[in-house]
Amino acid sequence: MKNTRVQSIAGRRAGIVGAALVAVLLAVAGCSADPGSQTPTQTPTKHAITGTVTVFAAASLTKTFTELGKDFEKANPGSTVSFSFGGSSDLVTQLTAGAPADVFASADQKNMDKAVSGGVVSGAPVDFATNVLAIAVPPGNPAHVTGWADLAKPGLKVVVCAPQVPCGAATAKVEANTGVTLKPVSQESSVTDVLGKVSSGEADAGIVYVTDVKGAGKSVDSVPFPEAKDVVNTYPIAAVKQGQNFTGGSAFIAYVTGPEGRKVLEAAGFGKP
Repeated sequence: MKNTRVQSIAGRRAGIVGAALVAVLLAVAGCSADPGSQTPTQTPTKHAITGTVTVFAAASLTKTFTELGKDFEKANPGSTVSFSFGGSSDLVTQLTAGAPADVFASADQKNMDKAVSGGVVSGAPVDFATNVLAIAVPPGNPAHVTGWADLAKPGLKVVVCAPQVPCGAATAKVEANTGVTLKPVSQESSVTDVLGKVSSGEADAGIVYVTDVKGAGKSVDSVPFPEAKDVVNTYPIAAVKQGQNFTGGSAFIAYVTGPEGRKVLEAAGFGKP
């Protein structure tokens, strides 16, 4: 009888020890298991986009990028987008000279190629939009311009972009394609300058992009011409090597080339790349 009680007590102790050992082994196994095999309890958070993102962009992007900049700031509290708009050729010259920027958006491939060969750009540029030319005239079209050939009429005051500016280079291509050579009263450094002279009545007509005319509202009228479809400008965007906010710049590029940017660009009249 006594031996039976001793055996029973010993059995219970062994069971307790065994259970404790199993618990320890399970705990060790849990600690050493592959973390990737466990179900995560939290979703990793993305890096916050903060600080100022400096963007150098073609003048024809002024209205569209200003809108995208505001949207980007709302989507990334703590961030600020600062723009410098101008002729793409002028912007490349500034960047090559060391002007601080995080992003460069050109109105043509030629000036982006200059930025790449000049060591200004980091990574491969991404095409994000296309654009074609249009004839802008003052409201009511007082000079009665009906098409491209009319621009060569004697006495008509026509304003164009300078040849090194994308809209100027595109204008020269249309001249070559049609055999109709223009004799402009002035050549401007950006499409916004051309548009300004037309809307103020200083010019009878000006060559800009369809997006410029659309964005100008009632300040100008548009005279479309079929020859424009044969000369299409593609807009590339890229990060700048000397940029101080690489994370912010990359995020802005992704925003412009993503669905949010596509929606705003299409509403402004830009085509897909």
